[in-house]
Amino acid sequence: MEEKFKKQVYELAKLIPQGRVTTYGTIAKALGYPNHSRHVGKAMGGCPADVPAHRVISSGGVLAVPGFQERLESEGLVVQNSRVKDFKKFFWDPMKELID
Repeated sequence: MEEKFKKQVYELAKLIPQGRVTTYGTIAKALGYPNHSRHVGKAMGGCPADVPAHRVISSGGVLAVPGFQERLESEGLVVQNSRVKDFKKFFWDPMKELID
């Protein structure tokens, strides 16, 4: 995977506000690669410690990494059966929130 793409993924992920979540696909789309959500997932799998990887989840609010549940709950989110409750309420879309 190209290092430039990984860096873009990490920089965008760092902008996700505490207590909010986004998806791998949303990040891919925001970076101009709408069909590369798996690449975003791979990049997040090896991200630096300062990147809030726990805030990037699968579509529909499902946690791809069960170990992230505790971190999300510490930010005030409720996770039930590996799914963020009220996902749409806490969803962060950089295309809407950074451009407005």
